Amino acid sequence: MDITLIKALILGIIEGITEFLPISSTGHLILFSELLKFNDDKGKVFIIAIQLAAILAVCWEYRERLTKVALGVADQPSARRFVINLFIAFLPAAIIGVLFIKAIKAHLFAPIPVATAFIVGGLLILWAEKRQHTVRIQEVDEMTWKDALKVGIAQCLALIPGTSRSGATIIGGLFFGLSRKAATEFSFFLAIPTMFAATFYDVYKHRQLFAAEDIDLFLVGSVAAFISAFFAVRGLLRFISRHDFTLFAWYRIAFGIVVLVTAHYDLVGWNE
Repeated sequence: MDITLIKALILGIIEGITEFLPISSTGHLILFSELLKFNDDKGKVFIIAIQLAAILAVCWEYRERLTKVALGVADQPSARRFVINLFIAFLPAAIIGVLFIKAIKAHLFAPIPVATAFIVGGLLILWAEKRQHTVRIQEVDEMTWKDALKVGIAQCLALIPGTSRSGATIIGGLFFGLSRKAATEFSFFLAIPTMFAATFYDVYKHRQLFAAEDIDLFLVGSVAAFISAFFAVRGLLRFISRHDFTLFAWYRIAFGIVVLVTAHYDLVGWNE
């Protein structure tokens, strides 16, 4: 197999596994694309494009729920409330992203800022799990527009690479009184409009970098991302039914420290 296709396969698996876990898919992809020397313009567009495949895995997993909402939005109050909540939660990150994404990419899309965000995010998860968690909302359907707005504001933190979109929304949900199941599922649902919008915006913006000869590259990465994301979503739901998010916090902290140490002692050429 061509070495570039192997890189596409590896990055696709990493994207799928990390997109919905509170460990930052963007952070992992930035770090591993550096390691694999797949961080040129084509590599950056590839990373953007395969995110769509991971989101499609959530759409497939929740296809019955999403179909029911789509069919009932005209005459079912619960379906309308669900759609309105997603729209409200989507808005804060969309607005801030449009305004500041160029500056964020210029200064923070690099291994050292990502590693620092890994550690800070891990510490926040430990803090969130240590504090007393008062649950007001057991299911996503119980959320009001105010609850959705709060989670949407928390999602803005995910514009910092290494923070984790799912981590920001899930932990934000816990702070605002959602159960682990409700916070996790709403994070999955919120990923659909957020990531579709971000992906299509970036793909359109960099459309000149797409070439017909790269179809196999994107196909391999997308299939790998879809399959690994599908199992990651199911695995996370099973995991949180019996555990909290502390394991992910320690993983983030350990991984961030490894990157900082290897960078400091020049063991890995992160920014060559």
